[in-house]
Amino acid sequence: MKLPSYPEYEVRVRYATEHRCGVVVKGPRLSGNISGTDPLKDNRLLLQAEALDDTDEAKHTAAVVNELSREISRILVSHPLNAKRAAEGKNIANVVLLRGCGIRIEVPSFEKKHGLQPCMVAPTKIIAGLGLSLDIDILEAPGATGDYRTLLTSKVTAMAKALSAPSQSSPNVFVPGEDEHKPGKPDGYDFGFLHIKAIDDAGHDKASLLKVKALEAVDRALGQLAKLLWQAESSGKFQYFLCVTGDHSTPVEYGDHSFEPVPFAICRLTDFVGTIGGEPIVVATSLEPFPLPTVKAGEDLDEDNMEEDRTSKQLKASSGDSVCEFSEIAAARGCLGRFPGGEMMGVIKAFLKLNA
Repeated sequence: MKLPSYPEYEVRVRYATEHRCGVVVKGPRLSGNISGTDPLKDNRLLLQAEALDDTDEAKHTAAVVNELSREISRILVSHPLNAKRAAEGKNIANVVLLRGCGIRIEVPSFEKKHGLQPCMVAPTKIIAGLGLSLDIDILEAPGATGDYRTLLTSKVTAMAKALSAPSQSSPNVFVPGEDEHKPGKPDGYDFGFLHIKAIDDAGHDKASLLKVKALEAVDRALGQLAKLLWQAESSGKFQYFLCVTGDHSTPVEYGDHSFEPVPFAICRLTDFVGTIGGEPIVVATSLEPFPLPTVKAGEDLDEDNMEEDRTSKQLKASSGDSVCEFSEIAAARGCLGRFPGGEMMGVIKAFLKLNA
């Protein structure tokens, strides 16, 4: 699309996931230092983008984005689908909320900084965009949607293949701006990042039971990943390590991001296998794809039964420290203590070196 007052700018809009899209504005004298148009609450007026500094570029960019916002609404209002919705007495989709303005930063690649060949599975486009900024290959995982419909088995399968190449073929990888994918690295990767969005969505939706069920589904998917990696490690060609953590908290009581510390766990795959009962348990794990669970009407969280179930299990720490549960409170007792996210890769690499 073109902007009437700024014909020298190219604007591209591309669908991302759920209700999100990406908007790219290309042209001269642009700044990422502007506010957005999203009021962040329902039943509020659309905001005007404003410069967040006194530079001419920021002021000019705010003017460009405000015209972009108006032009998008003009196109949407006259769209045939909206005309149909209006005729049926339904609300129309007449606005795209613009927020998180930024310019791709020039930073060292992940491989250059950490000495590891990285890949990621991340249907959530903002996560994939961060990965692309660090030259991380984005793996194709059919059925991985970045929402409640996602197929976790597809994600873990793609990751396992990438980390066990060339014994298996690497999945295809995403190419920015193109619909076609290209082959992944034939010799594979030695660092994989697998992102799961549904837990965060359940927090935003204040859906306690759904969040619990989604976490249980992640447990199940982690078991599938362990099986696939164990099959590769058993060949004697690979050694794997698992790290599980979160990038932020989204409490169901609050319904939005908050700033509590998140749990962090790391181990050798062989220790993980031993902790869950040994190789027979891992080998017996089903690799059948499964959907994320749903919540039936009237179904509610039974906290008493959950606590009874938790206390009835014979939980025991396997190695490293006394922590035997993955939760914020339990992890606070761990031997790693509390550390900022910027130190996470240092912790991971130190663990890899210690166990090499």
